[in-house]
Amino acid sequence: MADVTRRLHLRHLRGAPTSWISHTVKGRPKRAGTGLSFWYRPLTAVLSEVPVDDRELPLLFHARTGDFADVTVQATVTYRFSDPAAASGRLDFSIDPFTGKWRGQPLDQVATLLAELAQQPALDVLARVPLGEALTSGIAPVRQSVADALAGDPRLTETGVSVVSARVVAIRPEPDMERALQTPTREQVQQEADRATYARRAHAVQQERQIAENELQSKIELARRQQELVEQHGANTRREAELDAETQLVAAKADADRKEIASIAAGERTRRGAVTEAEATRARDEARAAGARIVGLAEAEAEAARLAAYRDLPPAVLQALALKELAGHLPAVNELTITPDVLTKLVGRLGQ
Repeated sequence: MADVTRRLHLRHLRGAPTSWISHTVKGRPKRAGTGLSFWYRPLTAVLSEVPVDDRELPLLFHARTGDFADVTVQATVTYRFSDPAAASGRLDFSIDPFTGKWRGQPLDQVATLLAELAQQPALDVLARVPLGEALTSGIAPVRQSVADALAGDPRLTETGVSVVSARVVAIRPEPDMERALQTPTREQVQQEADRATYARRAHAVQQERQIAENELQSKIELARRQQELVEQHGANTRREAELDAETQLVAAKADADRKEIASIAAGERTRRGAVTEAEATRARDEARAAGARIVGLAEAEAEAARLAAYRDLPPAVLQALALKELAGHLPAVNELTITPDVLTKLVGRLGQ
């Protein structure tokens, strides 16, 4: 839409790069083109604005297939005004010189024309095919027929409209029919889902059974290992007891051997000591006997010599010596009293 500004009694129009504008004064074209900007008198100017950019026209219409099923066709037509001068001559693209707005609805007229031209070939194609074929493979034939019909229509060419492309987005049946058609597929999908569910459950059961078996095997293995541990512990304890017993036995044997050796050594020492002591005693006795024999011999020789000396002495001298010897063995006498009668007896004995 053109931008119109006011200054005193004049108006200034500034168009867009995608808008074709024509300015006519008193039936004579004064200027025409895209992207124009100019001053004009609103009371004498006749202005037209035609968009030259590509425009999208969505279409939605109903059709009936060969088996009398209602379907909805959703399509999109892209068009543009390739000859804006022809379009402004065939359609009312005039704008208000004071506001710059279209006086009519030219684009609605073009949309109605395109919709009618596109529906007819689509209806013809769908009417010759059944519903299933129309839904599965009917989009391409419908699109091709619509494009051919729009490209070869003379009214569009005379109006200056060129169809860039025609697209069929979808062909859909009524909701009830669509649900009915989807039922087999839905059931099949549901069956596949059920089979997948059952397979998943079976797999889960298998996995749980395998897990249970693994747990049982683990428990059995653990119990076996515990049994082996207990047996090994018992064996270790028994072996330790045997080793302790053997150690004690060896120690006892060693102690016994040591005691026996000590006893033997002590006996040997005792025997040797006894022999040595007996020998020493015998040696002492022999020495003592030898000494006694020597002493006896000496005493005998001395006694013999003394007797030999006493043999030639008179008896009185011998008696005096005997008294002297006796006196030497008597205890000490501090005082001695000799009475006359004792002296008389003693002298008398000595005289005898």
